[in-house]
Amino acid sequence: MLPYEKFLAEILIDEVTVQRRVAELGAQISSDYAGVDNLILICILKGGIMFLVDLSRHITVPHEMDFLAVSSYGKGVRESTGKVRIDMDLSATVTDRHVLIVEDIIDSGETLKFVMDVLKARQPASLRLCALLNKPERRKVDIAIEYQGFEIENKFVFGYGLDLDEKYRNLPFVGVVKSDAL
Repeated sequence: MLPYEKFLAEILIDEVTVQRRVAELGAQISSDYAGVDNLILICILKGGIMFLVDLSRHITVPHEMDFLAVSSYGKGVRESTGKVRIDMDLSATVTDRHVLIVEDIIDSGETLKFVMDVLKARQPASLRLCALLNKPERRKVDIAIEYQGFEIENKFVFGYGLDLDEKYRNLPFVGVVKSDAL
């Protein structure tokens, strides 16, 4: 048995399906931003990194990448505290640039609302959101997701960037955590 298997209830989205959808999103983004020369992808760390890397490979328009670390979870806490803070800010300026936020999962929407408000205040030319996973059932704040990978039920998931106590982000699929493993 592999170490993660004791936590895995089911594979929700297999590797082939993930990669196919990421390629489709990359093609759509490339089409939508055709002719734009100042696109910047802002990855929300840590969960968005796998998605960002794969997505970037499928985006054919020139683009830069930067990283933003925010948190609303305490160590070992599975529910957001509701208080969002920036742990690491961008190194690039986004003023007058086309900004695409790349996020692993939209849950309550509170963290993304905070991030979008912060970035809007920096006056980008445009601001859009690309999320691999969307859990609308848990939404507390209305968030417009221009590019969505998959809509999922309210299940605790891990893999493909999403962690289980900071582990298993490297898995190539999205799995559901066994309820008795939480």
